[in-house]
Amino acid sequence: MNTRWMYCGLAALALTGCGTSDRQQAEAHALKENEARWNREFAAKDVDKVVDHYVENAVLMSPGMPSSSGKSAIRKVLGEMVADPALSLQFQAARVEVSKGGDMAYTQGAYQMTMTDPVSKQVIHDHGSYVTTYAKQADGSWKAVADIATSEAAPSGPAMSAAGSTK
Repeated sequence: MNTRWMYCGLAALALTGCGTSDRQQAEAHALKENEARWNREFAAKDVDKVVDHYVENAVLMSPGMPSSSGKSAIRKVLGEMVADPALSLQFQAARVEVSKGGDMAYTQGAYQMTMTDPVSKQVIHDHGSYVTTYAKQADGSWKAVADIATSEAAPSGPAMSAAGSTK
């Protein structure tokens, strides 16, 4: 009798979504791989590949800058950023959450960035937190819908507000 109930319990677990959590874990792994690739593309300063991580109507929000809406505006901002010889950007998710439906997700983590301040022309170092919201595409890839970074570095007056940062 106990064996019968054990099999019934296992069958009930199988029907109630054990596969969903496995799928969510697989998608979370795919998102971490996606962000690792995104880091490599920033390091290579490949603006086309960097921008390809966004959907057409995505929003990018960075400290000290107005938000950039749409891939064209994001390309302009990120194109200027990757053109900076001092640019170094690394980010890593500490948390990845995937919806039960598997079509939406977000990552949250930390970034470190070095760049040239466009006003002072001095190299600055920034660090902070980010949240990126993703939508799963028809081809199975994940693309950023909204990408927001918040700096933890103390502002250095007008120069820092003009420099901004991302991720």
